[in-house]
Amino acid sequence: MSISDYERSERIQFDPEGYELSTLAVRSGQHRSLEGEHSDPIYPTSSFVFSSAREAAARFGGEEEGNIYSRFTNPTVQFFEERIAAMEGGERAVATASGMAAILSTCLSLMQNGDHVVCSRSVFGSTVSLFEKYLSRTGISTTFVDPTNIQSWEEAILPETKMLFLETPSNPLAELTDVEALSVVAKKHDLLLVVDNCFCTPVLQQPLKQGADIIIHSATKYLDGQGRCVGGVVVGNDKHMEEVFGFIRTGGACLSPFNAWVFLKGLETLKLRMDAHCRNAMEMAQWLEQQDGIERVFYSGLESHAQHELAKRQQKGFGGVLSFEVAGGKDAAWRFIDATKMVSITGNLGDVKTTITHPATTTHGRMTPEARAEAGVHDNLIRLSVGIEDLEDIKADMLLGLSAIS
Repeated sequence: MSISDYERSERIQFDPEGYELSTLAVRSGQHRSLEGEHSDPIYPTSSFVFSSAREAAARFGGEEEGNIYSRFTNPTVQFFEERIAAMEGGERAVATASGMAAILSTCLSLMQNGDHVVCSRSVFGSTVSLFEKYLSRTGISTTFVDPTNIQSWEEAILPETKMLFLETPSNPLAELTDVEALSVVAKKHDLLLVVDNCFCTPVLQQPLKQGADIIIHSATKYLDGQGRCVGGVVVGNDKHMEEVFGFIRTGGACLSPFNAWVFLKGLETLKLRMDAHCRNAMEMAQWLEQQDGIERVFYSGLESHAQHELAKRQQKGFGGVLSFEVAGGKDAAWRFIDATKMVSITGNLGDVKTTITHPATTTHGRMTPEARAEAGVHDNLIRLSVGIEDLEDIKADMLLGLSAIS
């Protein structure tokens, strides 16, 4: 007996309720067409056709749901949004053109002239520039604080404060903020708590469940995992995300359908990759601590890390990024990096390929020397995003670097 197209479509859709994260990463956010495709489809179109003028008017007027224009309604992008929202435990997600676009969209849609942000001093260099140089032009001011000291956050709050913003773990020193403790402060003062979850991903940490209001991701990093595309995403409740969506619709900082499709493929293997990154990074951090020429290793998985116990409580793993200081200042750091042969010298991270960079002159190079010093980004610091290559091969490359500074 044949069934209608509608019944067939209903039968092959996935209901995400009650499934674990690994399953959600593979199955959620997929809406098969009547063709019954098994893999997620790509909709590379700028616009969509209406059956009548009445339908077009209803769509544009918000009276009827449906696709209009790919700047703000594209099925492939929506599939990605649904999947990451399900994985983070959020009501809704809004995809953006990059991780920085995700931060900008969140701030401009949820704050206004005269508002104030309290931000961790240990955030990505471009985030600092965004707050200090560009958001300040809109009348939004920022105070930077020690991310590890909850009291410093509360002391920085002003009557006009609207948002608390942080990365945990931080880039590049793996400093942690107690999200649950900070959420108490945020709720006490009726503030938005925004957490950049790029380093951990929902596999290792779900800040919404710890009291955060909004999650930010640079999908360029671990969500993709293979260094292919640039994109970002914001996750939160329907009310806040509707404001962010409105900004994207008007401002145009949208994600392309192709990039969304690549991120969907990346999410399918995210749990497997994060497990591998964590294993390699943990062993690498322990090994580096024992090497001559290494002054200090920054990785929350190490018992020597000041916030190791918080990391064990707040995260399901310690991530794939570590940093270390070498003896001899910037010249030694550069010699170390230049002596490696296999690892990639690049500012990106979260790739299956191990990457190495000198933060003080790259990712954090636009910060003032004073701001870098306060954030602990010294000239002898090297950041290593540990990939999933054979660990002995990564160690061999690090030995080349060590030999160059011995």
